[in-house]
Amino acid sequence: MAKNSTTKAAETPRQKIVWDDSKMSLNYANVCNVSTTREEFNLLFGTNQNWNTSKPEVLIELSNRIVLNPSAAKRMSILLANAIQQYEEKVAPIKIEETETSKSVQ
Repeated sequence: MAKNSTTKAAETPRQKIVWDDSKMSLNYANVCNVSTTREEFNLLFGTNQNWNTSKPEVLIELSNRIVLNPSAAKRMSILLANAIQQYEEKVAPIKIEETETSKSVQ
């Protein structure tokens, strides 16, 4: 019986993924923030164009909000971690400054 289920699984054709980029847009972000609810993860992307660090406020111009369900967020986390590891192995370790903003998740 196990042999039949294995044979059926082996005979099932894999679906081909086709990436349709005809409606894709390109945005640059140097800032990202994440907030969560029970049902979704919200990724906010934007740019910090304030290069004067002596100002008391930093204005981030938000450009995109991506909403993911928890499963898609976990898959994205794994894919991103793998991509970062490969990048650091080929190029160099990525160093980031830890700020109060990066320490907290809203």
